[in-house]
Amino acid sequence: MTAEISFALLCFTSFFTIINPFGTMPVFLTMTANLDSESRRKTAWRASVVAFFTMLLFALSGQMVFQFFHISIDSFKIVGGILFFIMGFDMLNARLTSIKIGKEEIKEYVNDISITPLGIPMLCGPGAITNAIVLMEDANTFSFKMILLASMLGICLLTFLVLWSSTKILKVIGQTGNNVMMRLMGLIVMVIAVELFMTGLQPFIEKLLHS
Repeated sequence: MTAEISFALLCFTSFFTIINPFGTMPVFLTMTANLDSESRRKTAWRASVVAFFTMLLFALSGQMVFQFFHISIDSFKIVGGILFFIMGFDMLNARLTSIKIGKEEIKEYVNDISITPLGIPMLCGPGAITNAIVLMEDANTFSFKMILLASMLGICLLTFLVLWSSTKILKVIGQTGNNVMMRLMGLIVMVIAVELFMTGLQPFIEKLLHS
């Protein structure tokens, strides 16, 4: 196995595990329950595009963005952990319900939810951003950098396809199945949130103890 293939597998598997498009399906299905198929497709596409360009921004700029705003990855993890926990808690208690909207509000609603929470931080959260920065620093050749960018693009396209086809999955599992899936994923999201929060908090605790 060549170094390029090994790096490509690392990029693809790490981003797929972190972004977890199948884990986003219950949220997507619930939030777009009252949209038509075209609006759902636009929402899935826009969320995937937002996630890709956000990862691309941080991959290319690296630590410069964080240094410019005087923030750290650890702080981003803490905030992301809190957001994930709140969303996971709502999912676990089935509070993340479908929203009834009028036809004149559909476009604005699609634009809103496709950016947040679907694009950021559900698809492109602290984990994906951190992974993009770390892998870009490890990509010391042009071919490795292209492999990384291609992997991010491929994952986002796959995510779009998964979210777009989620309506067909809903027809198979039904609303009850969707609610069960949402509760299970809510529990998993809460566990991930706690892990993310503690990972970001640990360096601050260590600094406080050493001081």
